[in-house]
Amino acid sequence: MNFKITADSTCDLSPAQLAELDITLARLTIIKDGEPFLDGDTIVPADIFAHVAAGGDLCSTTAYNVGEYEALFAKYANDYDGIIHISLGSGFSSSYQNACLAAEEHPNVRVIDSMNLSTGQGHVVLEACRLAKTCEDLDEIADKLNDYASRVEASFVLDQLKYMVKGGRCSSVAALGANLLGLKPCIEVKNGKMGVVKKYRGTYSKCLASYVKDRLADREDIIRNELFLTYTPVNEDCLAAVRAAIDEHGHFEKVYETTAGCTVSCHCGPGTLGVLFVRK
Repeated sequence: MNFKITADSTCDLSPAQLAELDITLARLTIIKDGEPFLDGDTIVPADIFAHVAAGGDLCSTTAYNVGEYEALFAKYANDYDGIIHISLGSGFSSSYQNACLAAEEHPNVRVIDSMNLSTGQGHVVLEACRLAKTCEDLDEIADKLNDYASRVEASFVLDQLKYMVKGGRCSSVAALGANLLGLKPCIEVKNGKMGVVKKYRGTYSKCLASYVKDRLADREDIIRNELFLTYTPVNEDCLAAVRAAIDEHGHFEKVYETTAGCTVSCHCGPGTLGVLFVRK
């Protein structure tokens, strides 16, 4: 059987991974100053950060619409035995619902709710690529991916809350208190939604090292084949501290480093870093 893997551009896989695995992206729209741009094509995170740093409003994101998904699926439906599309989590966007509506026109398309974003979604995309090589049944692949998506553990630590305040996701009073106390919040995706699970205090490099230890050390429930280290711009001291902590507590066969794409960048800003992996 010959299956095609597609995914929303929010999966944050590297260009090399996308090319090697022949993954086609549904590129979400980023709105900057009222103008539309294609995620990762006509706009990149550096453009967003420069715009906000210069005093501009936060950029926003727009889901892929039903017609765009219909065109994407129609492009490949006749050339493949099946299409497996991995969407941005349904709790974050209407992309999943739109893709499902579009898939009604194509009996050989299955849409998977990643229940996640960034490389949390990326983990599901990689698993879809593996299953496409070993499974012959489209529904079997979908069932396995739905189970897999429920076991992805995704979290991020934020260095600053400016973007959260501007986007209305955090009050200015809470942000001021966090800044005065030197607190760095850890946001985790649970059941398809984001929430603060812990706050770290101290230098950012020290906070990040503690975060990695908390996520990885002394756990028997982690599949240690691959981990994503995904971030918006952070300094080299922070990256060195995180890499050392992963080496000490992770013991993963593969560690992929990727930069977060426009969606995470729009909402979280620079200085955001996460380790993302899968539980047994």
